Amino acid sequence: MKIHLCILLCFLCACNNTQKNSNTLRLKLLRGPSSIAFAQLMESQPVIDGMVLQTEVVDSPELIQAQLIKGEADIAVLPMISAVNLYNKGVTYPLLGCPLWGTLYLVGRDSSATMLHLFGSGTSPDILTRYYLDKHKSWQPKLNYTFGSARDIMMGIQTGTVETAVLSEPFVSMALAKDSTLKILADLNRPLPDSPGFAQTAVVFSPKLAKFRKEIDKLLAASCKFAVDNPEQAIRIMEERKVFGKGMLSKSSIKRCRINYVPACEAKEAVSSLLKIILQYEPKAIGGHLPDSTFVVCAD
Repeated sequence: MKIHLCILLCFLCACNNTQKNSNTLRLKLLRGPSSIAFAQLMESQPVIDGMVLQTEVVDSPELIQAQLIKGEADIAVLPMISAVNLYNKGVTYPLLGCPLWGTLYLVGRDSSATMLHLFGSGTSPDILTRYYLDKHKSWQPKLNYTFGSARDIMMGIQTGTVETAVLSEPFVSMALAKDSTLKILADLNRPLPDSPGFAQTAVVFSPKLAKFRKEIDKLLAASCKFAVDNPEQAIRIMEERKVFGKGMLSKSSIKRCRINYVPACEAKEAVSSLLKIILQYEPKAIGGHLPDSTFVVCAD
């Protein structure tokens, strides 16, 4: 009798969980600059066709990828390079849109330094740094990958062990605020001065949400606009929810993230341009080939 009761309870719990999940859309955000773009959604929890959009901040791209593989996310924000790599491996979450257009900057005091510190070997910071240096042949510093993250490099700058480095926001603004002798030597996010930037960040979604695509696009675009138009409120939300520590973010850091939601169809050319660069410099990072046409599908 006890065994039958346990089975019944397990069945009821499973039903309850299914019911709960059916009323929820799970938006996974990466802890970092891209989460700023969706601060508004963290507070508002909008409803789409009776489903509450719930956000969760995840600590690394690898963890988000694992959740996508296990089907534990309906919408996710992660580096474009990670999104494509996953898609090419058969985890078919197509591109919904691009919310950020570059957070990488070359920071230092001397543009002729012989050593350049950077982080993320084989990832976007590394690839875009090499791409930039190939376009500027007059300066060819030795690349140093000693530090594992932008935070570590910023600490190296503060202690004097690093002179010139690649940093991402918010560490660019933090470093500049702490040391007035530092300056931005180059913007690594734009292939041309008038370019909107590289589509380095992706929002991907479950194909089952295709019929709600336009509605979701509007919500994401509105949230991105909120962060740009109301940086103080976005910072407050990020700090209250402990996504960033107090004082880490500023108006300058949000501005340098180039937050601007562009639906996948409109960003298609920019995405293709970035992926071709990645394929040239680090093909294994995206599985050795470009994704097929189903990765970027235009809304009806």
